[in-house]
Parts: sequence; structure tokens; C-alpha cells
Amino acid sequence: MNALNKSVIGIELFTRPWIFIRGVPAMKFLPPEGPPEIAFAGRSNVGKSSLINALVNQKGLARTSNTPGRTQELNYFVPGGFSGEGADLPPMALVDMPGYGYATAPKEKVDDWTKLVFDYLKGRVTLKRVYVLIDARHGIKAKDDEVLSLLDKAAVSYQIVLTKTDKIKAAGVPRLIEETLQKIKKRPAAFPFVLATSSERNEGLEELRAAIVLAANGG
Repeated sequence: MNALNKSVIGIELFTRPWIFIRGVPAMKFLPPEGPPEIAFAGRSNVGKSSLINALVNQKGLARTSNTPGRTQELNYFVPGGFSGEGADLPPMALVDMPGYGYATAPKEKVDDWTKLVFDYLKGRVTLKRVYVLIDARHGIKAKDDEVLSLLDKAAVSYQIVLTKTDKIKAAGVPRLIEETLQKIKKRPAAFPFVLATSSERNEGLEELRAAIVLAANGG
């Protein structure tokens, strides 16, 4: 990352309009490497689209899983106002990864998703961190464990973000955070701090934005 990009990555990015620039169904369609990328992964219906929309305060930016096709792609979002040409690149990109855990998904679809995601994870120099979203009502399940192992294998830094904390009792949140930390403490690529959020109540978003900015700046 050059010094110019490093100087402009700040919390204020989340106050400007963001746009969808492309869906990536295969590695050959990835944008050229340039700005730091922050990716989001999670089970289907974990609230990933809602969280991304809340982060940038834009309803409808990330489409929900009832949109066929886009759920099979890596979806790229960037702050608006940059041409994308030459040196006028956006300072950061958010990448919405396909939701996993569809019980009805054909095996070949799951295999395609796994290959695309793993190729992206192990081969994308500009990917700074993956935020793995976990539904606070369910905690880390077997399918989540599989994805965490995939991230460990790819040696990509990731951080757990609990979603939908408004759906559980407030007193249960600190306990869930501690339980989650215990489950990931021996995982080599896991960031040792768990964030708790609620898109519904706009809780934990400032902490997540600050974490994203730090990660994008190489922290």
C-alpha cells in the first residue's frame, strides 16, 4: 500500500456513499490488485448483507440472499467518487463473500464456492482481513469451524464478529464472547478479539469500523 492510500483510510470513509462495482464468479474476473480489501464471510442468513449496509449506512447496497446468482460471487463495494483509473483508486474495498451452509445447494455448487473462495484467500495479496460473522443465537457451528479451518490453511488473518446480539439477553453477550474466544484461541490465523454487533440496533458498528480501518492500514 502506498503512503497516499495509507493516509486517506479513515473512519470518514464510512460516511460517504458506497457503490457496487462487480460480482466475481471466477478468479479471472477479480479487479486488479490495488487498494486493501476487507472481506466478510458467514453462514446464509447470518445477517451479512444487513451488517454491510449498516456499516456504510446505506440500505440496499448489499443484496440479501434471495437474489439468485449474486450469492455465488465475490461482490465488491467501494466508496464512490473515484474513477478507478490510474492513481484515482478507491482507498479500500469491502468484499461480500458467498454465504455458506445452504442445505439445498448442489454439491458442485459447494465445490465451486470452496474453490473460488480458497483461491481468492490464498492468492490475494491485498486481502487484509476476513471478518467471519457468527449468529449470536447459535455460536460457532460445525460449518463455521470448517470455514475457520479453511482460513487457517490459507494463512489469512480473520476476526469473529457476532451478529444479531439484540436477539439474545444482554447479560449473555459477554459470556458468548468469552466462549467464542476459548474456541478460537488455538487457531493460528484468528485475531484474538471478538466483536459483538446488532445491525437492528446499530450496536458495535463503530468498533467494527475502527477495526476495519486498522486492518486496512496493516494493523
